[in-house]
Amino acid sequence: MSFILDTDVVDEGDRAEFVHEALGMTMVPIELHWSDQLRGVAAHGIITDLGDLTVCRGRTTSHRVERTPALARDAMEPCIFVNVQVSGSCMVVQEGRQAVQHPGDLVIYDSTAPYTLLNEAGMTGEFFRIPHSALALPHNMIRRACAATLSPGHPVASLTYDYLRRLADDPALVTAPNTDLIGHPSIELVRAVIATHLRADEVAAAPLAATLQMRILEYARANLHDPNLCGEQIAAAHYISVRYLYKVLADSGISLADWIRACRLEAVRQALTHATPTTTIAAVARQYGFSDMSSFSRTFRAEFGLTPGEWRNRNTRDSTPE
Repeated sequence: MSFILDTDVVDEGDRAEFVHEALGMTMVPIELHWSDQLRGVAAHGIITDLGDLTVCRGRTTSHRVERTPALARDAMEPCIFVNVQVSGSCMVVQEGRQAVQHPGDLVIYDSTAPYTLLNEAGMTGEFFRIPHSALALPHNMIRRACAATLSPGHPVASLTYDYLRRLADDPALVTAPNTDLIGHPSIELVRAVIATHLRADEVAAAPLAATLQMRILEYARANLHDPNLCGEQIAAAHYISVRYLYKVLADSGISLADWIRACRLEAVRQALTHATPTTTIAAVARQYGFSDMSSFSRTFRAEFGLTPGEWRNRNTRDSTPE
């Protein structure tokens, strides 16, 4: 179930109150401050519940967001927020600490203590709400991880950032069945990042084990462009043996080679669907790791019933021969 936040459908004089009420109802009660230098009050976004995980993707002209001391003592269920910055920068301030967040960084903050978010250009990004009860970490650990860049450069943090971005960007989550099942493994991944940041190995072990398959497949998806992508490379990136890699995937009936090939073919199909008439099929195929064009064409036709050229021609008015 999703909520669409759109101030364009509200009278200008009511927009600030509308945004306060909408975010208080769907995310958490906060105070928003609007700069006179920006063009009025505006907010646009979509908020979706995926089980215990709530995903908010949007932007607003508000340059300062506060969870005040009074609001932090309200009766709402305690939760954390994971902030995924898409562009520009944002400052997160909580309990005497502050983190300047750039794209690629993960920062969390806690609803049970006052916090401030600052962005002179207006708040924008992707925000994920997780109840304390679902996160299942001691409160003192949560507090220690707030308003700090979580494990910058660590593979688990980088993968989690990419995963959460893709999760927020996927429009199919609004209508697809059983999307609430995504919540639990996503929360486990966030839990692993927090535990890794705090170097709490005994706490990190369980979520890291539980999310290994997800992390393997997300790594493979992020490296589809590499024609040399293989089990050895993926296993090394996750500090496991190749044998154990294949066992983890086999437990879910996944063949790594088949999975990579299917993802590459789907990525090419999507790219050709939106290609311009001057886009060459060979360039698109190479972009997703295919180096043998004749083999690629046969595989594409076997998968989708059309050659790559026929598929592109179906979706563009004109085509350019290879």
